[in-house]
Amino acid sequence: MTVLKDTRVTVVRAGDVVVKAHPEDTDEAALTARLRAAAELPGVLLPPLAVRAQRVAGRLVTLWPAGEPVDPSDPYAAPWEAAAVLLARLHDVPTGGLALPPAGGPARPARAVALLDGLDGAYAAPAGVIREAFHSLPPGATVTGPGAGRLTHGDWHLGQIVRYDGEWLLIDVDDLGAGTPAWDLARPAAWFATGFLSPDLWERFLAAYLGAGGSAVPHGDPWRELDVPARALTVQLAATAVAAAGAEGRPLDDVEQALVSSCGRIIRTAPQRGRVRPV
Repeated sequence: MTVLKDTRVTVVRAGDVVVKAHPEDTDEAALTARLRAAAELPGVLLPPLAVRAQRVAGRLVTLWPAGEPVDPSDPYAAPWEAAAVLLARLHDVPTGGLALPPAGGPARPARAVALLDGLDGAYAAPAGVIREAFHSLPPGATVTGPGAGRLTHGDWHLGQIVRYDGEWLLIDVDDLGAGTPAWDLARPAAWFATGFLSPDLWERFLAAYLGAGGSAVPHGDPWRELDVPARALTVQLAATAVAAAGAEGRPLDDVEQALVSSCGRIIRTAPQRGRVRPV
């Protein structure tokens, strides 16, 4: 048995089965709807082994087939094109018959910023920058409202796809729902804008998404739709990173400092509604 993750969720692999214990406050009806959606979309989402969660020690538990994750050590070998095509196909699914809740992506930055509460000492200044960047976002940008009619993942990054039975599939339905598809492109857009994702990898991903008919962004100016979500994801990533450093009692590393610096640029450009661009 191998523990794959142990944070708000606990993920354990036992042979060919992955067991996921969801947070204690998980809405059972919403999770059931998300499991059913995954089961109904073969070739896009990894189907669960059961479409209803079990309750174990007060937590909802789901069962999944084990797949092969992306190797995080070699970004150039990662399946950027396959991932982009999966997202394009997901975004093409109407949510009308799925009875899904709103996608969880827009609510995640606020939860991340809340992790900064109580940080002091060397962490107080970066926490303050991140909070100011969060409050500079347009009103309503991080409020989860009624779905926009398209199916969105809600928390997409390369760790959210696995190879199973010879094909790449999306995993993790915890934030799956009706929403704005641009939020699913926001994390790679944020990494590109802050300089952590190379321009050629970003172009590979974006070109494959648009080539597959992806509806999240227009061909001419993708940043028209990506600007606000990319800003919000930069804030989310910075808040999560600084909170982790504070919990571990260690100095911020270079990546964490760069994320805080990016939040500073978000603050400086907010009055002009300038776009997050590479530095």
